[in-house]
Amino acid sequence: MPEIAYIRGDATAPSVKGVKVIAHVCNDIGGWGKGFVLAVSRRWPEPEAAYRAWHRGRAGNDFGLGAAQFVRVEPYVWVANLIGQRGIRTGSKGVPVRYEAIDTALTALAGKALELGASVHMPRIGCGLAGGTWSRVEPLVRDRLVARGVAVTVYDHGDRPDRRPNAGSRP
Repeated sequence: MPEIAYIRGDATAPSVKGVKVIAHVCNDIGGWGKGFVLAVSRRWPEPEAAYRAWHRGRAGNDFGLGAAQFVRVEPYVWVANLIGQRGIRTGSKGVPVRYEAIDTALTALAGKALELGASVHMPRIGCGLAGGTWSRVEPLVRDRLVARGVAVTVYDHGDRPDRRPNAGSRP
């Protein structure tokens, strides 16, 4: 089975040919303003505008944990707003990441990527401000995307170590 490709670089600027989906995790309270979303917003205004409108209209749509929104930003580039984080702060219920929600959203992402014939590009989703661990997220990415034939590249920004995590670790 193919593996996840790990590279150092900017997940908002994949240098491969073909259709690409840039995936990232969003919170379920409508907050957009810290972390990877800043890099997304620097390149394209549409994902933030779509996310905010999706949140505003949540009474009548599917916005919530586990949902996925796909925003076309260029002819061959889409951004996937994946709701995989409860709130934005660590508190009595632990860190904001919700692995089950990421799992559900990744299933939707796999369907969209297969429909588009796209590769998927992402930072280590859910592992920044959401407080998750890659040893819990990586198997979800592998099971939901790679196992279905979707090419996945995970980007570590220049200030992060470029190393593959322990492949044997499981949640």
